Amino acid sequence: MEQNAAYWITIAHIPKWNYAKINNLIKDIYIDNKSTIEDFFMLKADDWRERFKLNETDIESLINVKEQIPNNAFLAESLSNQGFEIIPIISPEYSKTLKENLKLTYSPPVLYVKGNKLLLQESSTAVVGSRAASEVSITFTDNIAKAASKDYKVIVSGFAKGVDKAALDSAIKHKGHSIIVLPQGILTFGSGFKKYYKQVIEGDVLVLSTFHPKVPWKPELAMARNPIIYGLAQNIYVAQSSEKGGTWSGVKDGLRKGRLIYVRNPEIGENVANDLLIKLGAKPVDMHGNEIVNAEDVDSIHHNQSESPNIDQQIQNVIQMKPYTAKEICAKIKCVWSTRKMADYLKQLAYIEVVKVGNSNKYCLKGQEGEQQTLNFD
Repeated sequence: MEQNAAYWITIAHIPKWNYAKINNLIKDIYIDNKSTIEDFFMLKADDWRERFKLNETDIESLINVKEQIPNNAFLAESLSNQGFEIIPIISPEYSKTLKENLKLTYSPPVLYVKGNKLLLQESSTAVVGSRAASEVSITFTDNIAKAASKDYKVIVSGFAKGVDKAALDSAIKHKGHSIIVLPQGILTFGSGFKKYYKQVIEGDVLVLSTFHPKVPWKPELAMARNPIIYGLAQNIYVAQSSEKGGTWSGVKDGLRKGRLIYVRNPEIGENVANDLLIKLGAKPVDMHGNEIVNAEDVDSIHHNQSESPNIDQQIQNVIQMKPYTAKEICAKIKCVWSTRKMADYLKQLAYIEVVKVGNSNKYCLKGQEGEQQTLNFD
């Protein structure tokens, strides 16, 4: 670790300063003034004012953080003793992919890492998605991670439940490499280091954080981590998204920034927002990550899905013997729609009748014989 690590910790976490402001100051120090971060903190307030054109509020912030340098020196030594490294944005070891994707505006000033830091320079793929991922989404994730590992591409994982964790585990299973991007300080990941000790030591996994080393997990940090996942990846695949949450906001942010993002084309009957992301500009792909280029390809995929025939036929097969509630129909055809969405869909079908059985609405084929039925058009 560099001798001036304490100064990098200090400048990277100036309260109320965003990445753009910090990085512009770093650029001013190293490029415009041909100086170093250590020399900068040795200057007096008048020098900051004259040489760096800093205003009084900024100078006050720097005076306050300068007082933390001795404490940060102890922290830097502790990190080094435990095998952690600090990679500043000016270092050639810093991820070129991250810098290219996020620019100075959004790139974190420092990366805290442990493991094989050479993975930061390799081709990379991220598979992202919901925590409560469906079986088909996990299968898609495994397909992408397996292919990426075979092509010697690093899998970037946010280590969240569901798709993120599945992507990491698939990379390990298929003898690939992975970068774990933490939503917390790197010193608070003790249980994770124990679990992946072998992979970290052997160089298959790099653990990375952009937050202060001691900060615990927080929901807002999980959201702030998402752009780093996308930034570290050259290719981004979305297994499953709802209309809210980290995946949804992350993909929309990526699309706004001009990123090419691939989204699994949803199967018929899936209650996901993948198709909405595709309408926003993401590229639809099949279960193996192959891009779908036209509507005929989409129809072909739906027609040839091995799981079942189309949803209308499935419904007819279920209710041909007796009526069922919308919830029962969802369960029988293994559809992830909500009960309300299924009920609304059934009422639109010309061959369906709604009947009242006890206190429940049930659905049957028109003219079907069976349980005593009373038509209900509510």
